[in-house]
Amino acid sequence: MASGRGSAPGMPAGTGPPRCSHWERVFRQSLAVPPHGRRRRVPPARPVPFCCVLRHLEGAALSQGAEYQLRLSLFDATYHHFFGRTWRSSLRVARAAPSCLAKAVFNETIYFHTSLNHPGIAAVVEVVATTKKEDGSSQHLSCGFGVIPLFGSGPEVKDLATKDKVLKLYHGTPRALLHPRFQEPMEKNKYLTVMEKSHLQYTLKPHQPLEMISHLLPENLPVSGLQNIPGLLPVCGDTSGCLQKPQLMKPVTCYLERLSVCLYPSLEEFEEELLDLLNSDRLLQANAAPDGDGMVVRERRLHVGVHNGLRFVQAPQVAVLVPEAEAARGGCTGVPSSGARGAGQALVLRSRIHLSELVPHPAFGICFQLEYVFCSAGRAGGKALAGSARGEAADMRSVRWALWSPELAAGEADVALPLRGGARRGPCQTLVYRAPPGSRSSCKGKHVESGTVRFRVSTDWEEHVVTAAESQCKHRDELEKPPTPSPSLVALPTTVASPRGPGLSVSQLSVSPPRAGRRSLVPPARGSRCDGGITHLEADLSLPDPGHCAGDQLQALPFTPLQVPIAAVGLQAGSSHTVLSRASLARLHAAGFPEILDHNQEPVEISEPADPASLSLQLEEADPLQGNEIILQFLAFGRDARGSVEWTWPRTIFLTFQFYRFPPVTTPRLQLVSMEGGPGSGLAVPAQLLVRVNKDGTPSTGLPGLQLKYMVDPAFLRAGEQRWFLRYLAEHSLQVDIWDGDSLLLVGSAAVKLEPLLRQGRGAVRTHHELEVATTEYEPDATVMGQEALRHGALRPLGVHVVVRGRLHLCLANVGHSCEDTPGQLPSPLLSRSRIVPMPDGAANASQGSLMVPWCCLPAGGRVSRARRLVDVDGELAAVLRSRWPEARVAPPAAPSEAAAARRRKLRRMALVRQQEDAGGGRTPQLTGWPEQRARHARDLQIIDAYREHTKGESISQMLSQAITVTRTVHAVLGTAEFFEFTLKNPYGIQHTVTIEVDHPELSVILDPREWRHFKELTKSVTPVEEEMFHLRDDLRPQVYLRPNETVRIPFKYQTFCADPAVVAAQGPAGLGAGADTAIRSLGKSGAGQTKHIQVSFQVRGGKPIALLRVKVEPQPHVVDQTFRFYHPELTFLKKTIRLPPWHTLPGTPVGMQGGEPEMYVRCSDPDIICETKPMGPGEPQDIFLKVAGGPSPQIKKFFVAIYTDPWLAAPIQIWQFYLHSLQRLDVSCTTGQLTRLSLLLRGTPAPRRVQAFTSHPQELEVDPDGAFLLPANGIQDLYVGVRPRRAGSRFVYLNLVDVESHQLVSSWLLCLACRQPLISKVFEISLPAGGGRGCNKRITYTNPYPSRRLYFLCTNRPDLLQFKEDSFEVAGGEVYTIGLRFCPSQSPAEEEILIHINDHEDKNEETFCVKVLYQ
Repeated sequence: MASGRGSAPGMPAGTGPPRCSHWERVFRQSLAVPPHGRRRRVPPARPVPFCCVLRHLEGAALSQGAEYQLRLSLFDATYHHFFGRTWRSSLRVARAAPSCLAKAVFNETIYFHTSLNHPGIAAVVEVVATTKKEDGSSQHLSCGFGVIPLFGSGPEVKDLATKDKVLKLYHGTPRALLHPRFQEPMEKNKYLTVMEKSHLQYTLKPHQPLEMISHLLPENLPVSGLQNIPGLLPVCGDTSGCLQKPQLMKPVTCYLERLSVCLYPSLEEFEEELLDLLNSDRLLQANAAPDGDGMVVRERRLHVGVHNGLRFVQAPQVAVLVPEAEAARGGCTGVPSSGARGAGQALVLRSRIHLSELVPHPAFGICFQLEYVFCSAGRAGGKALAGSARGEAADMRSVRWALWSPELAAGEADVALPLRGGARRGPCQTLVYRAPPGSRSSCKGKHVESGTVRFRVSTDWEEHVVTAAESQCKHRDELEKPPTPSPSLVALPTTVASPRGPGLSVSQLSVSPPRAGRRSLVPPARGSRCDGGITHLEADLSLPDPGHCAGDQLQALPFTPLQVPIAAVGLQAGSSHTVLSRASLARLHAAGFPEILDHNQEPVEISEPADPASLSLQLEEADPLQGNEIILQFLAFGRDARGSVEWTWPRTIFLTFQFYRFPPVTTPRLQLVSMEGGPGSGLAVPAQLLVRVNKDGTPSTGLPGLQLKYMVDPAFLRAGEQRWFLRYLAEHSLQVDIWDGDSLLLVGSAAVKLEPLLRQGRGAVRTHHELEVATTEYEPDATVMGQEALRHGALRPLGVHVVVRGRLHLCLANVGHSCEDTPGQLPSPLLSRSRIVPMPDGAANASQGSLMVPWCCLPAGGRVSRARRLVDVDGELAAVLRSRWPEARVAPPAAPSEAAAARRRKLRRMALVRQQEDAGGGRTPQLTGWPEQRARHARDLQIIDAYREHTKGESISQMLSQAITVTRTVHAVLGTAEFFEFTLKNPYGIQHTVTIEVDHPELSVILDPREWRHFKELTKSVTPVEEEMFHLRDDLRPQVYLRPNETVRIPFKYQTFCADPAVVAAQGPAGLGAGADTAIRSLGKSGAGQTKHIQVSFQVRGGKPIALLRVKVEPQPHVVDQTFRFYHPELTFLKKTIRLPPWHTLPGTPVGMQGGEPEMYVRCSDPDIICETKPMGPGEPQDIFLKVAGGPSPQIKKFFVAIYTDPWLAAPIQIWQFYLHSLQRLDVSCTTGQLTRLSLLLRGTPAPRRVQAFTSHPQELEVDPDGAFLLPANGIQDLYVGVRPRRAGSRFVYLNLVDVESHQLVSSWLLCLACRQPLISKVFEISLPAGGGRGCNKRITYTNPYPSRRLYFLCTNRPDLLQFKEDSFEVAGGEVYTIGLRFCPSQSPAEEEILIHINDHEDKNEETFCVKVLYQ
C-alpha cells in the first residue's frame, strides 16, 4: 500500500501504474480463444481436471542433434475449432544411441481442466523442429502431430489408466484438422498419413487436486507444472511443480470505503455527450429520423472484483453508484465531501465493499468496472415512462475500468486510480466506451477519457503474511523451504466462473444483497452458473455504522476444530471361535442343556459353519422348507485370561439384543454358576453356566441356559420379504449387550455372524460359538496435535481402548419346517413385484393383491354393496334417535360393525319371542300405547329424512371420491425409500394441466429423471422414463401436462427418517422387562406401529380432482446393524467423530461398484441432531460427525443414523442405533496413589428403597456405605466416595445407585477424573524371568524424615505384579524401615513400571518409588 494517511490530496497515494506491470504481463500471457459459440450456449458441466505428462519423442523422422519442441492445443472436432491457448515446451535435442532411433526426452507435465465433456474434445500435440537460417534467426517447421482424445462416448473420461501410452503421429500440421473434408474417427480418414516408426510416449490421467484451485486457473488453459500460478505457494526443489499438490496462499480481508468516481469535465456533461452518441447510434441502426425519443440513464453500477491475472477469483460484486447530490440529500455519513475530491460532480458509493479473497501476490489486483444502464425515454419531458423498462431489455454499456495491484500492509490508506477506456483488453472481456472523434467533441470534451476512482482501503491483519515474492527471495538467499500452510486450514474461496457480461434486465435489478461478511467454505455445485448478483448496498444503512464497529468485529482465524475419531465397529463378529477342546465340549454336554430337535423330532448335531464362499441364496430360496425356527441358546459366560482385574466379576447378568425386525429382547437375570455346581466368582473359573434366577433370588433348579425361539414363517412376512430375511442372515451380525444384573453396568458387547443359520438345503443346522465380550472405553476429548488423528491406516483411533472382559458361549440353530401356501400371499420376490398403481377404471382387469380395493372379482355391471341401516353406519344419527327414546339413554358406538349390528338384531328378536311366549301361552299380547309409538316413529322418520337431505351432498361427494380413489399400502422401514408409480389418465377429451397435491412431506413425487431411472433400475421396472415431465409452480407443487385421454405414470417415493415413538420405545433396553420370559417370538402385527394415511389429489383447473391416491403406510421395525452407547454429562453437547471402516467391509454394500470408493451419505432420525459427513479424497478414511444435545439425568436419548452409498438415498447399507445416557457430572482432581475424598447427596424417592452403590472401577473407587442401606422416602443422605487412581490421565468412572429389591436404577453419576502423576523420589531396576515361575522377593528401605513416630500405608498401581509383606508400618522418627516386596511372575516378556506409593496416616502421598521390572 502506498503512503497511508499522510498522502496529499493533490497527489494521492496509488496514483499511476506502479504495480500493474506484473498483472498486465500475466494477463496478456493468459489470453485464450473461447470455445465455439454453440458450446457456450450449453449449460456448463462439472469441469474435469487433467494431468498430461509428455515423456519422450522417438522415431526415424528425427534428426540427430536437431532441436525439437512440443506444442499442445485443445481442439473441438465437432465444429473444427481450436480453443484455449497453445502450450509450448522447452527445446530438446534429439540424440541417437548406436543401432537405435533418435529420441528427444521432454518429461514435461501439463495441467488443465475443461467442462466441455464431449467425445469431440481432444488435445492436439504438434512436433516442431527449430533450425537456424543463414542470417542467424530461428525457423520453426512442423514435423507432425497427434490427437489425444479426452472423453469417451459419454461424459466420462476416456481412460483412467495411469500407465504410459503411445501416440501415433501424422504427417503435416494440425491445420489439416480444419479442412472441411476432415471426419472422425481419424483412423478412417484417408487424408491423414501415419508417420512410420515415430511416436510420442505420454500419460493422461485425471488430477483431482486441481479442483481446489479452479477459482485461480481458468478453464481450457494448459499450464506447465513448473509455472507459478498467482495465489499458490511456489514449491521449490520439486520437479513435479506446485500443481501436483497445490497449496493456497493465505487470503487477506480488505475493505474499500468512501469510494467515489469522478468523470471529467463533469458528470452532467459526460453523461449528456454519452447519451447523444447512444441515441445517434440507435437511430443509425434503425435507419430512422429523429423521433423525439432519447436515452436516459437508469442506473450506474460499479463491478468490483479480485483478479489474479488469469481470471476473477470470485464473481465481482456489483454496487449501485448514485450522484453526489442524491447522496447528500440522503444524509449518508460515509460519503466523502467535495473538498476532498476537488471541484466537480462525482458518483459515490453509500457503503463499503468487503473483499475476502485478496492474496498478497504482485499479480493480484482489484478490478473496477463502471457500467451504465440505459433505457428509452418518453416524449413528454424527456423522462422515462413508467414501466417502460419492464417491457424491454436494459441496454448496459461498460464505460470505464481500472485496476489496482496493492502492496498490502496493516492500517489504512487513501488511493486514487486513473480510469481506462478505449480499445484495449481488460479483465472484464467487454467493449469499453472511448472518446468520440474530435470533430464531434466540444472544447470541454477533449478530457472525456480521463477520470478517477478514489477510495480508502483498510485491512485486518493479525500476523505477517508471507507473500510469494518473499518466499522466492527467502529460498534463493537462504535455501529454505517457504512456510506451507495445511490445505485443511485454509478457507477456500468460492469457485465461480468469470461472468461474460451482464445479462439482466432492469426489472431484475432488485436482488437481495449477499451477506458480505460470510465466507463460504464449500464451493457451489459444479455446473451451476453463478452470476454476479446486483448488490444494492443502500440496504446496509440500517445496520450499525461500519466505520464505528469495524474495530470491534472479530475476524475468524483459519482454524479447523478437530474431534478425535472413535472406531465405528468395535465388535468384530469374526472373533468368534467354534473350535473347542474336547474337555470343554464334554463339560458343556454334561451340563444338561435343552436338546434341539428337528422337524422329525431327532436331535440336531453340532456342525462346523460352511465356507462363506460356498453359500448360495438361490439354493436357500429354493428350499421346500420355507419355515425357519431360529433358536438362540445362551449357555455359559467365562472370564477372559487376558481380562483386566480392575473390575469385579459379576454375580448375575442379563442380555439385550434385537434379532431382525422382532421386538428387542431384555432377558431375565441369569446367575453365573460354576460347572461343579456352586456359584463361582474366582479368577480361576474359565466358564460358568447361565442359570435363571427365581423371584426369591435363588438359582432355578431347571435346565441351565436360556433358550429363545423365533418363528420366521412366510405367513408372517410380507410379499418378497423372504429374500430380505435370507440376505440378513447372510450379511449381518447379531449384536448382544451383556449387563451386570446387580449394578446395571454394561459388562461388554459381543457380535456373532448369522451365516451359519443358512441351512443350504439341510433340514436343520446347529453351531456353537465362543464370542469375545469386549467393551470400548472412551477417554475425555483432548486436543490432538498435528495430523495424527487423521492419519490413514491407523490401527485404532486416538482416545479409544477396547478391553476384552470375557467369553460368551452361544449356540445357534435353524430348524426347517414345511409351510402351506398362505391365501393372498404373492409368491413373487420383492424386486420383481408390481409397482404400478392403476386407475380405478382399469382395476377390474388387473389384480394387485392386497394393494387394491376388493372390487376386482365383482360382476362387470359395477360394484355391489350390501344395504345397511342408517343407524348402523352413522353414529351421529343413532345418537340423535336414541336421545329421544326414554328406555335407552346410552350413546351408541360411533361406527358399529356389521357383525355387531346383526348380533343385536338377533338378540332383540329372541327377547321379543320369549316375551310373547311368556304372555298367555304363546298368544300375542295386546300392545298398549300404539298411537304413541306410531307418533314417535313418525317423528323419527322425519328426523331421518331431514338428516338424509342434510347429508345427501356430502354422501354423493364421498361416493364419487371413492369411485376415483385407489389405495396403495406401503410397508415403511426407517431410511428405506419405497418406490411405486401411479397410472394417471386424462378422462376428458381436451388437454389439461394436472396439479399434484400431497398432504404429507414424507411422500413426494420424483421430479429428477436421474432419480427416477435409478429407482427403476433397483426395482427392475421396464416402464419408460420421460425427461422434463414436471413443472413446478410457485408453491412447489408439481404439474404435469396431459393430452386428451392420455395416460402417464407418476413416480412416487415414500421415505421417512423419523422413528415412530412406539418403535423407538420398543427398541431400547429398558432394564428388566416383564415380557422377557417369552420363549417363542413371532413377527406379529401388534408392534408394527401406528398406521397413517396420506391423501394425494390430482386436480385440474378449478381444483377439480380427476383421481385420488390413498397411501396407507404401515411402519415396520428396522434392522439395527450396530449399537453405540455414550455416557455424557447432563445438559451438555456430545460431539463425536466416528470413523468408518473401509466401505467394502460394511455389510450391505453392493459388489463390483464402479468408480472406486463411493461417497458416503448419512441421515439421522432426530432432526435436532447434527449428523453429517464430508467427502474425502481417494484412499482417505471416512468420518461421521455427531453433535447431540444431552438432557437432564438420568434421561436416555435414542436415535438412529442411516448410512448410504448412493446419492438418492434409496436404501441404507447400515443403520446404527445410538444411546446417549445423560448422567450427573462430578469433576474430581486427584493424584495417582493418593486417596481423595468427596461426598454425594442422595435424595430419596416417594417410597423408601433398599439401595446399594456400584462403581465401574471398584479397585479405584470406594463408597461408604459399601453395602446395601435404606434410603428413606423423600429424605436426604450422604454417600461418601474415595478415589484412589492407579494411573495418570483423564478418564470416566461410572457410579450407579441401584434398588437391590426391584433391580431398578435410582441415580447415576459420571465422575470425570483428572489424575496427576506424583513426584517420583527414587527409581529402581530389576530383571526377572518371564514365562511363569515362583516370583522373586526383594527389599527396599525407607527413612522416616520426621522427628516423631509416624504410621505409613503402602499401595501400588500394579497389585497383580507386586505384593507387600505388610500393607502398613510404623517407624520412629529418623529411623529406617525395610519394606518387603514380592514380585509376581509374568507370562510374557515385557517391561513394566511399578509405582510404590508411601502415604501418611491421612492417606496423603509422602513419597513414590518407581521400580522398572524387565521380564526376559
